[in-house]
Amino acid sequence: MAGLLYRLGRFAARRHWTVIISWVVIIALAAVAYSIFKGPTSESITIPGTATSKVTDELAKKFPSASGGSGSLVFETKDGKAFTASEKTGVKSFLADIAKMDDVKATVDPFVTQADLTSQANQVTTGRAKITAGKAQLATAQKQIDAAQTQLDQAKAAGQPAAALATAQTTLDAQKTKLAASTKTLDEQSTKLELGAQLLDLSKNIRFVSKDGTSAVGTVQFTKSTYEVPASVKTDIVDKSAAGITGVHVDVTEDIAEGVPSIVGPGEVVGLVVALIVLFVMLGTVIGAGLPLLSAVVGLGASVLGSMAFSGLVQFTSVTTVLGIMLGLAVGIDYSLFILNRHRNQLKQGMSLHESIGLANGTSGNAVLFAGSTVIIALLALNITGIPFLGLMGTVGAVSVAVAILVALTFTPAILSLVGMRILKKKERQAIGSTAATRVPNKPMATWRAIVTIVAGVAVLGVLALPALQLRLGLPDGSSEATNSSQYKAFKTLEREFGAGQNAPLVVVADLPKAATGDTLLRQEVALGTKIAANSDVAAVAPIGASKDGSVIAYQVVPKGGPSAASTETLVHDLRNLSPVKTTAGNATLGVAGNASANIDVSDKLSAALPLYLVVVVGLSLIILIIVFRSLLVPLTATAGFVLSLLATFGALTAIFQWGWLGGIFGVHDPAPILSFLPIIEVGVLFGLAMDYQLFLVSGMREAFAHGTPAKIAVQRGFHAGRNVVVAAALIMISVFSGFIFSDSSTIRPIGFGLGFGVLADAFLVRLLLIPAAMHLLGNAAWWFPKWLDRILPDVDVEGAKLERGHTSGESKPEHTHHAAPAPDDAEPSVHHEGAPSHRA
Repeated sequence: MAGLLYRLGRFAARRHWTVIISWVVIIALAAVAYSIFKGPTSESITIPGTATSKVTDELAKKFPSASGGSGSLVFETKDGKAFTASEKTGVKSFLADIAKMDDVKATVDPFVTQADLTSQANQVTTGRAKITAGKAQLATAQKQIDAAQTQLDQAKAAGQPAAALATAQTTLDAQKTKLAASTKTLDEQSTKLELGAQLLDLSKNIRFVSKDGTSAVGTVQFTKSTYEVPASVKTDIVDKSAAGITGVHVDVTEDIAEGVPSIVGPGEVVGLVVALIVLFVMLGTVIGAGLPLLSAVVGLGASVLGSMAFSGLVQFTSVTTVLGIMLGLAVGIDYSLFILNRHRNQLKQGMSLHESIGLANGTSGNAVLFAGSTVIIALLALNITGIPFLGLMGTVGAVSVAVAILVALTFTPAILSLVGMRILKKKERQAIGSTAATRVPNKPMATWRAIVTIVAGVAVLGVLALPALQLRLGLPDGSSEATNSSQYKAFKTLEREFGAGQNAPLVVVADLPKAATGDTLLRQEVALGTKIAANSDVAAVAPIGASKDGSVIAYQVVPKGGPSAASTETLVHDLRNLSPVKTTAGNATLGVAGNASANIDVSDKLSAALPLYLVVVVGLSLIILIIVFRSLLVPLTATAGFVLSLLATFGALTAIFQWGWLGGIFGVHDPAPILSFLPIIEVGVLFGLAMDYQLFLVSGMREAFAHGTPAKIAVQRGFHAGRNVVVAAALIMISVFSGFIFSDSSTIRPIGFGLGFGVLADAFLVRLLLIPAAMHLLGNAAWWFPKWLDRILPDVDVEGAKLERGHTSGESKPEHTHHAAPAPDDAEPSVHHEGAPSHRA
């Protein structure tokens, strides 16, 4: 592969305009395809086949009037006083206009609904009074009939004529029959009234207008699931709400306020500026600093536009491309930097331009290809979770990395050829071909220092990981949005005026053992509602009604906690565990749906998928590293380090985003569970990047050892050779990822932080501290490898050492001159003359 990449690099150098124009054409074609075939994106994250989706499908089939999604509109008076008559009329007209929109089934006027609830309560009171009065009248009539019967009986005993008494008895019997019928009717009315009163009592804590009359919540019922409602419909509602009503603020909940998060903002720009500064400090020229960024932008344009062209065929969420953009920028810069840095060092040795480009492509480019392949494999492995949106996210990310590799191996050599020797500073060009000596370490690390480093490093990572013991997963709700957003204001108003659970209504569906009607159905509705309301986490139960065939009953259940509360998650599981519920007609089964329930199901499924994915990735890590380093202990230490940095990242995420530590710095105003799919994303991405740094650092140690350097000194030489490029690459990654921490999106912020912190922990604590220390302590044992295994495994020449040895004549020097950094204090000089073999890391 190294030879092929060498030839590819030389071709790109000779035909640089052909290669550059080809990439311009590719981006243009991707842009055209995107403009023609693009489809709408969704803010919602769903997984088919969950318990919630099954209940939703059942409702659509058996109880269509109760199916479809819903969202809330929160109305609040601007003057803080109770709604006036004109303001109520404005709200009514506002909701009537929304009800006319496409895909809107109906709207619920809060004032009419609140008045109906009050009226129903009054009707119960009035009805009870009437029934009490009716029962009193019937009791009086019964006494009168009983007295008349007594008189007739006495008359019969006195021997009065039977004919005269028969007429009176007939009349009296008719009165008895009428009285019995009246009593039965009154009993039926009383039963219905009491059953209705019990249902009304279950929902007594639900309000649609606040107690002080300053806030109200209206409902928009859609014909489809909230996730399936076209974004244009939601946008029309949001736009109308933004216009408001005279004297009234209108805010929309997150179920309606759907939008594509902004990817590029001030934070992202600052991150790129920091990356440019790092590049300039390392490379010393504006051209050198700009070239990796240009390569990253070219790759990003081709990959993102090309991927989004498929959004008309596959449902993309608004965060599907976020991972691809983050990785495309970060690895695009890094991979180009690796090749560029090698090329610069070779030029400084006196190598010709095209030969240097080809050799850099065949050596560092080969390492880039391998390192990028590990990232791609880890991202594509997200598809094994069986979660469609996550698999698609991983696939788009993998495409971005693959394109970044292609750009680094073709576009970067072409640009390097175009800029020629200007890639070097003026002083560097003047010093080309000098025979100055290079210094490499000839003393090993002190053993006590290695022990202290490992103990301290593991302790620090362990402490950082402790909060992860309390990690909870969830999806963002309105409280995670920006404090000036409509969603946040609506969430907080509902929480303050109507209770936290008003933001997390659940739909509980009961499948009856057999269809029921009349009082039988009503009794089961009351019995099941009472059973549901008995849960300590339930604030209210509002009956929705029954299906036409009487086989399904639906309720709206308002939890005491909000959508992200642990109590709400417990409630969903507890309600499902109630099933089957015994009724007089048999066992009824319960199902739970609703947006809060759907989010809980998504988080549960993602949590269940994480262990399998982690095992696959860790197993993959071991296999790949065994093949590359031809060692058993090196892969084990690399994987152990990866797990440590991963757990530390989970701990930091928990402390900041779930507990709210340093929330003011990172924009966490309302702590909440960790983004449910973030841990899996972290595993995949950090694995790939950790292997990148492991490769560029430890492969130098391996080759020094293979060339006869004592194992402990080889560790120092490999570290000395690779540290600068690893530090620069890590700083660039951290800068790019950290820029996303300050995004407006509550979904993007934790992704940016998690990846940035993960690279920081893995690169600087694990790869640059723990791994060298562990390798020193292992000594020769680090490179032990069973001979039988050595024979059957392929020989992977990752850094193109064989190619480099084949280009050692005159203008082609084997030295990786990024290894020729100033020696540390404990290093001894080792003179490297032109054409002589160097200490290769």
